[in-house]
Amino acid sequence: MTNVLPKAAFVLSVGVLGFAYGFAAEAWNLFPRAHVEQAWRQARALYVSSSRHFLSNRVYDRSGARVVDSSSVQPGLTLLTSWWKDGGEWDMEARLIDREGTAVHQWEVDGDSLFPDPAKDQPYIHGTHLFPNGDLLLNIEYAGTVRMDACGAVEWTVSAGNHHSIERAADGTFWISGLADGRRQGSDRYPDGYPGLDLVFADQLLRVSPDGTVLDTLNVLDLLYENDLQRHFVKAGQTRGDVTHLNDIEPLSPEMADEYPLFDAGDLVVSLRNIDLVFVVDPDTREIKWSDSHPFHAQHDPDFTGDGWIGVFDNARDFRGGTMLGGSRIVSLRPHTGAQKVRFPTSQSDRFYTPAGGKWQELENGNMLLVEARAGRVVEVDSAGRTVWEWVKEPEQESKVAEVLGGARVDLTKEDVRAWTCSDTEPSAASR
Repeated sequence: MTNVLPKAAFVLSVGVLGFAYGFAAEAWNLFPRAHVEQAWRQARALYVSSSRHFLSNRVYDRSGARVVDSSSVQPGLTLLTSWWKDGGEWDMEARLIDREGTAVHQWEVDGDSLFPDPAKDQPYIHGTHLFPNGDLLLNIEYAGTVRMDACGAVEWTVSAGNHHSIERAADGTFWISGLADGRRQGSDRYPDGYPGLDLVFADQLLRVSPDGTVLDTLNVLDLLYENDLQRHFVKAGQTRGDVTHLNDIEPLSPEMADEYPLFDAGDLVVSLRNIDLVFVVDPDTREIKWSDSHPFHAQHDPDFTGDGWIGVFDNARDFRGGTMLGGSRIVSLRPHTGAQKVRFPTSQSDRFYTPAGGKWQELENGNMLLVEARAGRVVEVDSAGRTVWEWVKEPEQESKVAEVLGGARVDLTKEDVRAWTCSDTEPSAASR
């Protein structure tokens, strides 16, 4: 017994010291925290790849396109981004479909060859911009942005942790959501660490030229501290350092600027999902001119829609499949008057809910195109909230469906697409 007690005390002391050092390594970035962090990210990327976490439980018992009211559908083709299983293998693709659901053109994307870093999460195409000549700008989630032509030939890439959204500004540049590499304690503006935060991921607002040059980078955490909005951080909860989760940036166009008394052309509306925050910032002065978080939960895709209004895709995420909070919705706010209204759903709307993902687009005829991401559904509704067209992803083994993170109506015809280089009457595939 006399020999056992010293051994037990030694083992206990080693354990306590090990725990203490592990805590200190995490808090003060000591060895081997960086190596553990890299290993964790690589393991997570491998898990993401092997677990096919882009598959969700099937919600609808139908698939393909359904035209409910042909006379009310906004003309054009619909650009979709998702995963398709062809020949037994899953491929990330962007597809243009007509209203009957027929593929008119497609771009197949190999994220591993474009951004081979195994520590990068790259399970999705998330954020696109389609040029009239068939060039496609797209984000490979948390890896980078690529511009490819209509045939799939890569023109350039930017690897800056790009994710979620791409929006074109009036001067032809693009605002793209980005992410600094790895978790960090501070920034150049806060070299001693972010007050009240430990190791965190730092979202960035990137301004990128049409040729792929990063022209400007704004650190989201810096902006929030500078504008005394850090009180919102407590909403993030346990997110392994993903405090803000930037998911959209949109610039205010010069044509629409006079309709927004509080803002100026070039101001950016920004969405931060994990703290339920939407704000408008001047990217030159770094002043946040307006912010709100009250009406949303886990929101996406704020858009300037005219007459002073900002429309937001409010996921209204809950624990009961949308039944607790009533499902996802489109909420509009008018910052200069404080007015709010729910544009969708209405009493005439079908069920609609996605706990994550989701986009919306106001169409020229007054309709809205909505992306029910986790359900694999894109739906067009009229001004009364009634469904006039929908497309639902085909199921995988009858019980699962691949998420659809992008759906946008584009002002193109089949004849326009046939005129693209490498395109003919049959669907063309990129990167094959």
